[in-house]
Amino acid sequence: MRRLTWAVLTLVALLPVAVACTSDEAGGSATSDPTTSSTDTNTVTLEVDGRPFRLYVPSSYNASNPAPLVVALHGYTSNSAELQSYFKLEPHAEQRGFLYALPDGTTDRRGDQFWNATNACCDLYRSGVDDSTYLSHLIERVKESYSVDADRVFFVGHSNGGYMSHRMACDHADQITAIASLAGVLWADPSLCRPSRPVSVLQIHGTADETVNYRGGVFSGGRVYPGAENTVAQWRELNGCSEAADTSTPPMDLDDAVSGAETVVTVYRGCRDGSRVELWSLQGSYHVPQLNDAFATAVLDFFESVA
Repeated sequence: MRRLTWAVLTLVALLPVAVACTSDEAGGSATSDPTTSSTDTNTVTLEVDGRPFRLYVPSSYNASNPAPLVVALHGYTSNSAELQSYFKLEPHAEQRGFLYALPDGTTDRRGDQFWNATNACCDLYRSGVDDSTYLSHLIERVKESYSVDADRVFFVGHSNGGYMSHRMACDHADQITAIASLAGVLWADPSLCRPSRPVSVLQIHGTADETVNYRGGVFSGGRVYPGAENTVAQWRELNGCSEAADTSTPPMDLDDAVSGAETVVTVYRGCRDGSRVELWSLQGSYHVPQLNDAFATAVLDFFESVA
C-alpha cells in the first residue's frame, strides 16, 4: 500500500509566514481523484459562488431520511484529493451514510491553495477572499440538492483547514453542530470569535508539532496564534463548560509514528445546549501525524456523540 509522505513547507524569506505542509506520494505528486472506480458513481460535482466542489453521496442516501453532512478542509498548499488520501473518510461516509463534501481553497500567486481563516493563517498575499461566506453558501448549496439533517453538520480540517473549521464555528454556529481540528487553532484575539450558539469542538494536536506549536507562538511577520490548550480554554468559556477536566478516557493510538497509545484525551462537559469540548493531545506527534485507521473512526464517533 502506498503511504503519503509529507514534508513541512519552507517558504522563502520574502514570505511572511510558513504554516503548513505539502504532500507527495512516493514516486509522484498525489493529484489523482480520491474516489475509486467502484465509487465514482457516488461522487457528484456541485458549484457555489463559481467554485466547484465534490460531494460523496452514500449508496444508502434516501431523500426521505435527512443525512448528516461532513465538510473536510485541506491544509495550506494541499488540496481536497490529498486530504481524502490522508483522512480516508470516504469509506466511512458509505458505511455510516453521511454526505461528504470536499471543497478546495483558492490559489495564491505561488499557485498554492489556501483558506483565508485567521490573520495568522493563511491568506499570505492578502487577497481578502471570503472563504467563510463561501463555505456557508456551500452548506446551503448541498441542502438545496440533498436532504441534510441540519442538526448534524460537521467540519473537519487539517492545519489551515483546521484554522478554517474554527473560523466557521465562530462565524456560522447557526449552521454547524461540531468541528474537529487537527493542528489548526483559533484567533489569538478571543473577541474575534462570537458564535451565536454553542458548537462542540474537538481540538487534536501533536505536542511536538514543529509548524503550529502546541503551546502557541508567532509566525514571521508577527502573526500570533494561540496554542491548543488556549484554544480549548476559549471554547470552554464560549460554550459555558465546566472548568473540571475529565481525563478518565483511556489514551488512544492514532499515530503510527509514535509507539503505544500516544493520544491523551481531556473532556470538558456541562456545556450549554449539550455541547462538549475535547482536547486530544498526541504526545510526541508532529504536524502531520501518520494517522492510522482509528483516527477517522474516533473523530466520527465524536461527531455522532454530540449530535
